[in-house]
Amino acid sequence: MTNKLGAAKRAVSVILKTLAVFFTTLALIVVALLGVIYVLVKGPSPTAKKLFVLSVRETSAVGFLADIYLSDEELATLTVSEIVEEPKEKTDTSLIEIPTPTSSLPPSGEDADITDTVPEEKDIEVVRIKGSLYEAVMLIVKDPLRVFVGTPDELGGKGLKLTEMVEKYDAVAGINAGGFYDPLGGGHEGTPDGMVICNGEVVWGDPDVKLNVSAFDDKGILHVGMMTTQEAMDAKIQWAVSFGPPLIINGKVQSFEKDLISGLNPRTAIGQRADGAVLMLVVDGRRMNSLGATYADLADIMLDFGAVNASNLDGGSSTLMIYEGEVLNVCASVTGPRALPTSFLVR
Repeated sequence: MTNKLGAAKRAVSVILKTLAVFFTTLALIVVALLGVIYVLVKGPSPTAKKLFVLSVRETSAVGFLADIYLSDEELATLTVSEIVEEPKEKTDTSLIEIPTPTSSLPPSGEDADITDTVPEEKDIEVVRIKGSLYEAVMLIVKDPLRVFVGTPDELGGKGLKLTEMVEKYDAVAGINAGGFYDPLGGGHEGTPDGMVICNGEVVWGDPDVKLNVSAFDDKGILHVGMMTTQEAMDAKIQWAVSFGPPLIINGKVQSFEKDLISGLNPRTAIGQRADGAVLMLVVDGRRMNSLGATYADLADIMLDFGAVNASNLDGGSSTLMIYEGEVLNVCASVTGPRALPTSFLVR
């Protein structure tokens, strides 16, 4: 009996010591984090302060960190430029030339020479990108007509993870797309925040509201900027989601080019080159070796890859890219990839 009591006491002692170490370590981490935040928001660099505030306020989980040392008045002065100027310009479709598909087969007939065969250009290309503060992946899809919008069976309820979207449509590749409305985290990730068009039909959205969209018309030309559902129908839009802001319209970088109006976060974007190739971009964030990107960073990357038009998509913990069954980037969510209402997929 004495031995059992002694063993129980030793077990309790070990548990208490383990808990003490755990909570002491946790307290030290919290103190260190508060110290880092204090240095950022009270230190000598106004740029670092604003970048930190904008970064955390773009997230739904840790936005409160900006409130710890700053008053409402101070936050207001730092975030006044969060609103991106509404784009006035519409997509000029004449700047995009979709090439006519050409056969790579050898000429027919008995006299056909195998040397006349035209080598087939790879239709999808994966490019790894390394910036000073981020790591990213660009997927280049040469044929824009292969790109379409994926959704759950029903919008307005549960969403689907990107892996499930890809599997549902038997897609080759995919990225997350438009935003969603799930303010209480009640499992309504399948409720889009804005317009959704699939196969030329409006499946979600208020017809009278003008929204920032990323939309492909019947020729495979990407439209970005403000549009109502009626304007989308007039433009023969086949696939569309809502988010923003636009990054590049008709070769021109939008209003945030010189102003710091976004933080460093995981990002997703879509664009198109003059030859019709679609640019799908994901940027990792919230990691030591990849803090994330700003809107201006996205625009710079898109310009480097020849984008004529490009737009920001939903980012943060939604940012994800899949190609040939493999996840190409690191999901920022500690609980794994999120369920989504929409995705841009590749046939």
